[in-house]
Amino acid sequence: MLPSDKNTYNPTFQWRFLSPRFWLTWLVVLLVILLAYVPFRLRDKLACKVVPIILKRKSGTLKRARINLQSCFPEKTDEERERILRASLETAAQFCFGYGELLVRSDKYKQSRNQVMGGEHLFPLLDKGENVITLVPHCWAIDYTGSMLAFLGYTVTTIMKPQKNPVMDWLMHTQRMQYGRGVVYPRSAGIKPFLQSVKKGHVGYYLPDEDLGAQHSVFVPFFSAEKATMKGLGKLTKLTKAHIVPMFQAYNSKTGKYELHIFPALENFPTGDDTQDAILMNKALEQMIGQRPEQYMWILNLLRSRADGSKRY
Repeated sequence: MLPSDKNTYNPTFQWRFLSPRFWLTWLVVLLVILLAYVPFRLRDKLACKVVPIILKRKSGTLKRARINLQSCFPEKTDEERERILRASLETAAQFCFGYGELLVRSDKYKQSRNQVMGGEHLFPLLDKGENVITLVPHCWAIDYTGSMLAFLGYTVTTIMKPQKNPVMDWLMHTQRMQYGRGVVYPRSAGIKPFLQSVKKGHVGYYLPDEDLGAQHSVFVPFFSAEKATMKGLGKLTKLTKAHIVPMFQAYNSKTGKYELHIFPALENFPTGDDTQDAILMNKALEQMIGQRPEQYMWILNLLRSRADGSKRY
């Protein structure tokens, strides 16, 4: 296990987790563990059966996803956007139904489910001791590929938002740290610990696509929408002297593989201008998401902020 500092996020098991309040959570955990041993083709079909039920619900989450898709793809028809949403929810259900594999299946089995494309854009840099920040969109399979990098011997550092359910938060953290090669910081710790961790040679796992508010953002295009986009990646790049390597995770239900697509490092980055850096960053995210939109978490608060202060959702 890597040594931790005061900012490291490290939830531990608590006896209160066994109280009746969390019995339903443990029942779900037991079900997910049982599903880990079900052949993936059968499990994926079961997962897809759940999606029509979800789509019939009137929920703020679905409303937000539809607004995101309408804002990003106004040129598509309602039916086309609805197909993307349905496919995204199917991917989400398939990943959730298979999450138990990360907790209980053998390393040999998990590695048989992984496939890396474009490793020549990342691994030689890491093996030479170069600092790297990976530019990663919020895709459903995000935990699988993070664990895979740790299994390969690379120490991954990231910033995350703790889960509201403390049992799930502890289990997800346990899964992420199962190889002892990870450094996780909560958002409340700020960016400085992450920056210092990258300087030490840890692989920065940077997810800048969620709207965290207008205060520390610039408004630049994201597909056809105007998005409050985090600024500062250029400054991080300068301070860490890191290469910015785009990465995209995908679950391929046809092969049962968790795919990690790695692309060439961004060229001529940073530019020295926050707005231009944000534009280049969003373009890199667009190119990855646009190829496989069903892999993306359209349910997130992607477009919450507006330049005029009005509310979109």
